[in-house]
Amino acid sequence: MSGTRQKTQSTQRRLAFEEERRGEALDADNEGTEPLVAKRDPESPADESRLMEEVCERANVKKAWQRVRANKGGPGVDGLTIGATSDYLREHWPTIRCQLLEETYAPQPVKRVEIPKPEGGVRKLGVPCVVDRLIQQALLQILQPSWDRTFCEHSYGFRPGRCAHQAVAQAQRYVAAGYSYVVDIDLEKFFDRVNHDHLMARVARRVSDKRVLKLIRAFLDAGVMENGLVSAAGEGTPQGGPLSPLLSNLVLDEFDQELARRGHRFCRYADDCNIYVRSRRAGERVMASVCQYLATKLRLTVNPSKSAVARPAERQFLGFSLSNDGRERRIAPSALSRFKQRVRELTHRTRGVSLEQLIEPLARYLIGWRGYFGFCQTPFVLLALDARIRRRLRMYLWRQWRHPRTRFTELRRLGVATFNAAVAAGSPTSLWRMSSHPALQIALRNDYFDRLGLPRVAHGSDA
Repeated sequence: MSGTRQKTQSTQRRLAFEEERRGEALDADNEGTEPLVAKRDPESPADESRLMEEVCERANVKKAWQRVRANKGGPGVDGLTIGATSDYLREHWPTIRCQLLEETYAPQPVKRVEIPKPEGGVRKLGVPCVVDRLIQQALLQILQPSWDRTFCEHSYGFRPGRCAHQAVAQAQRYVAAGYSYVVDIDLEKFFDRVNHDHLMARVARRVSDKRVLKLIRAFLDAGVMENGLVSAAGEGTPQGGPLSPLLSNLVLDEFDQELARRGHRFCRYADDCNIYVRSRRAGERVMASVCQYLATKLRLTVNPSKSAVARPAERQFLGFSLSNDGRERRIAPSALSRFKQRVRELTHRTRGVSLEQLIEPLARYLIGWRGYFGFCQTPFVLLALDARIRRRLRMYLWRQWRHPRTRFTELRRLGVATFNAAVAAGSPTSLWRMSSHPALQIALRNDYFDRLGLPRVAHGSDA
């Protein structure tokens, strides 16, 4: 029993040191009474009613345009690209500014765009036109600094200075502290079901400028264009605009504050929320009460097929899963499957391009993937993925060489002994099995791919 206690304390000390090293706030001395809520400012509106002037101020609009241009993105329903909108604004911005100040600006409907979800189905986005994205970004830059500091500290999604890694690390600390059951809550079609009246009531508590209130309501009511037809938007904050995440966090902050009031240990990232408890029975009780609160107070529905009470290792949170003792962050099995599938697509053996050309888009994908999933604590998994990628590239080259004579010549050129090269070149073995043949391992060593610019996912991992 004492050995187990020492092991748990050692794990907690290691996690606390790691968190301190990463610059995240952690009060290790207040394990049972940690502060669950950020210090809140009063929600009453600011005294000034000239918020729209701040939104339209030249420096703010210029900064917003730089952000919109950097984010790129496609055109909205008006068909204007970023470049075309730049020319349009030079001529029409004074008129648009006057419309904003005089409460006569009318946003255009958003364009419906569907993207596939990793787990199947589609995610419906609403893409505003570039001008509307500019105005939303200008609004965001004024509203977010004062709103964000009042949000609960256990909300991590779409907030300055916060990220998914911090949410996963906090969840890991809860598990290591003995909260070894997770109430995994997924809100069903949250962004499509936000009640506009409820949302605007929350906004009105913080904003006194009626022009800003009217503009936000106009964005919510702008409608959606799909297949050439515009449909009214009675509810929801369509994903795709800069302002949507802030408004969503405003709605769910009420939920966060309720969880904090009840003393729960939780992490929320957008519409994914994990609450950590000590037993399955406690988890089932929390699940029932939380579902009732969301349905009655916020008019939101929990997706029963994606929500559950379980051990941490059985669930995933933001692409990671945790060991049941909290000692290890792992890449979730579904995330690994998606990675392997994407690598197969990028290294398909019939692409018909040179290896250098093949590696270029693959390298971009690997660098981005490593930047996020390198946060795992399973280096052996990353090393295995690196080996798998190199094996696929060896298979790709082996197929390109195709004929036995070409294969023999290339193997000899790359330093394989004559006899071994002849045996490999004449082998009838399948492409995948040949990719692990000793002759190819000698000819196409790891440093061969390093010189071609292939990044390693295990390099620089956080494990």
